[in-house]
Amino acid sequence: MEQTESKVETTVFERVVSRFNIAAEKLGLDDGIYQVLLTPDREIGLAIPVQMDNARLKVFQAYRVQHNLARGPSYGGIRYAPDVTLDQIRALAVWMTWKCAVVKIPFGGAQGGIVCDPKTLSRTELEKITRRYTASLIDTLGPERDVAGPDITTDEKVMAWIMDTYSMHVRHTVTAVVTGKSLALGGTVGWREATGRGCKIVCDRALTRFNMKPENTRVIIQGFGNVGSMAARILHESGYLVVGASDITGGIYDPWGIDVTQLIAHAEEAKTVVGFPDTDAISGAELLQQPCEILLPAATENQITIHNADKIKARIICEGADEPTAPEADEILYDKRIFIIPDLLANSGGVTVSYFEWVQDRQGYFWNLKTVNDRLEEIMLNSFDTVASYADRHGVDMRIAAYMLAIDRVAYATRARGIYA
Repeated sequence: MEQTESKVETTVFERVVSRFNIAAEKLGLDDGIYQVLLTPDREIGLAIPVQMDNARLKVFQAYRVQHNLARGPSYGGIRYAPDVTLDQIRALAVWMTWKCAVVKIPFGGAQGGIVCDPKTLSRTELEKITRRYTASLIDTLGPERDVAGPDITTDEKVMAWIMDTYSMHVRHTVTAVVTGKSLALGGTVGWREATGRGCKIVCDRALTRFNMKPENTRVIIQGFGNVGSMAARILHESGYLVVGASDITGGIYDPWGIDVTQLIAHAEEAKTVVGFPDTDAISGAELLQQPCEILLPAATENQITIHNADKIKARIICEGADEPTAPEADEILYDKRIFIIPDLLANSGGVTVSYFEWVQDRQGYFWNLKTVNDRLEEIMLNSFDTVASYADRHGVDMRIAAYMLAIDRVAYATRARGIYA
């Protein structure tokens, strides 16, 4: 029976469970470990009272979910958005566990969120919300417990507030409690472009797999935020032909190629890719269906669905966003022989370099850009090859292979540690 799109959109955690179930069945996961791996270790709901600029009190709902600690402290972003839900936060925490396991980073998954609209809040109000949220989680956060990072509408300034609040409570400066900080506060070079660079690295590997060359590879980027624009720039600099890009307002297309350097400058000034000279205007939905060798969705989840999957003309899909492909669309794309580099692998460059930041903060010794990029490339290539080998050996697509690999690694750590009672 066909599942409706509305259900897919409103039950985010179900998407996690559906793919987990396929991988768990193929691994022969026993029921006990199944329950352990799918159940978050801790879910925290918070009420954040804040005195607003007009002197009135307002209470904001907030969450922090730690999914799994078998392989190390939990790690995950904090997002501020009016549509934050516990279901969404739980799903993102689980995704982060699998993502860290795929690239063999010694973190478990976590995620936090505050139900608010940052666009309607002053800087002072945002700081108060952030600091109260951090103080409420003071016994939960920590470099050896739960490390936070930026997410939707949170940035290095928010990370600075979290780090400072935590440090004030423990009475010494603790830079490793968050990642995504400014360089002055213990951030790392290469962090801002890490997810986009990781996408480029796995695209290179996919081209090698199919005997393709960058100069003959047309790329379409859906979503031109940090991930999409960075991926576009790095791919363009490496000889790929970027022929289309879109953001929330619309898209542009030129089958002969776009000057990405000029496009980024245009987008920074106009706050949109729309209106870039000498390109055809196109809707975001139509752009997904244009012919290309690589389609890189880097916007939001659930962009490729049962309604448009059969119209996708790409040879390779590199998922720069989390869950851009609905589970029901996977089989359609698989039947079309489209090679998918799944989100668990494709966009894990960000968490990998966040891990590098955490390591450098704890060492008190910082690497240069070449070291960061070289180590990122080594991890991404090794992870791609391992997932591809897993897929070939088990006769599954890359997505299910990534899930199987991640689940297997976390299950192994769980069994090796045993269950404390």
